Amino acid sequence: MPTEIEDVWRREAPHVLAALLRRGSVLEDCEDAAQEALLAAAEQWPRDGVPQNPRGWLIRVASRRLIDAHRANAARTNREVHEETSRAVLWSERTVDHDDSLQMLVLCCHPSLSTPSAVALTLRAVAGLTTREIAAGLLVPETTAAQRISRAKATLRAQGARFGTVEAAELPQRLHAVRHVLHLIFTTGAAPPSGGAVINHDLVTEAIRLTGRLHRALPRDPETMGLLALMLLVQARAAARTRDGILIPLAEQDREAWDQEKIARGVSLLEVALPNGPVGPFQLQAAIAAVHATAATLQATDWTQIHELYRMLLTVAPSPAAELGAAIALSELDGPAAGLEALRPLLTARPRDHRILAAVAHLLDALESPEAADAYHRATTLTDSIPEQRYLNAKAQQARNRPLPHPSHASVHAAENARNCR
Repeated sequence: MPTEIEDVWRREAPHVLAALLRRGSVLEDCEDAAQEALLAAAEQWPRDGVPQNPRGWLIRVASRRLIDAHRANAARTNREVHEETSRAVLWSERTVDHDDSLQMLVLCCHPSLSTPSAVALTLRAVAGLTTREIAAGLLVPETTAAQRISRAKATLRAQGARFGTVEAAELPQRLHAVRHVLHLIFTTGAAPPSGGAVINHDLVTEAIRLTGRLHRALPRDPETMGLLALMLLVQARAAARTRDGILIPLAEQDREAWDQEKIARGVSLLEVALPNGPVGPFQLQAAIAAVHATAATLQATDWTQIHELYRMLLTVAPSPAAELGAAIALSELDGPAAGLEALRPLLTARPRDHRILAAVAHLLDALESPEAADAYHRATTLTDSIPEQRYLNAKAQQARNRPLPHPSHASVHAAENARNCR
């Protein structure tokens, strides 16, 4: 599919689905109709050009496909078909400037769905990802991702879930899943798990936009503020993270290229969020990112504070990513040998996690261990990200040929490679 059509679809998919769902149809039928509209666009647009109002075009075509399906299943009369077609035209005209993404997000995070199913469905319906892209983002087999999406649709159908405004009393039940989905969309874009891109700017921009909308809808929710702050603080470093398609680790980044406006906004959000309510995992991750972002130099980084924040994160929301971050921070405080000791149980539990193995390789390298090159190589074989493969291969070659820089640099390289810990 041409890139331009793919970009339009990713942007317009939630609006097309929302327009169809307003009619009361079930999500599965609406998505089938939307996919048929996409196939029609892939056939016609390369020949005729992208229409001036692609959203309206997609909604009209998808509505007709849905009507055809209804006719086949329920033998609708000609009069009903005419009425439905007229309504489809009106929807396509009225929804051009209306943003349904947030309501679609809340629908997909229905309380009857498990979090994994809600995440997979949202990545499909709101972010417009393919099943293969979703599987890569979730680090699961493609068949597993497809099963999660299928189960989610079946559950929504059984529950009679419909598109529309969610009651305020019900919204808190969905917020955890909503924030988790937004964070996953962001991390998938900020560090694509496969392919040749260092950053998927479309996904990053969409995640920040949706999180900003969620923050405006719930301006006093501290975890939403923390999530938005985290995204802004990480994205502030985007321009310095790559050069000619090559990953640049944190220790070597030009800090003058960091976006100070995003950093200031992220820190401001965090300053409001932290004193107002329980401190959650996104606030803590944002605080870690803020310590990095506000350090004038690498040497000025407050690793004691970072280590303590990771310890808090392990209490609030324990995860392998938090364990990895804590071990890296410990290596900065007590040396690479202490970091390696902290990482060994994690590596034993997750021997095929390339982020953990890469961190081990960096710390072995800092100790000038002959095992470092092999560890880098094993990490390379466990990631599908081409930029990461290039970076790790280069580090492996350096480890074979010469000593690496000062240990503090090596540990920061490991921290940057552990992208979910940022």
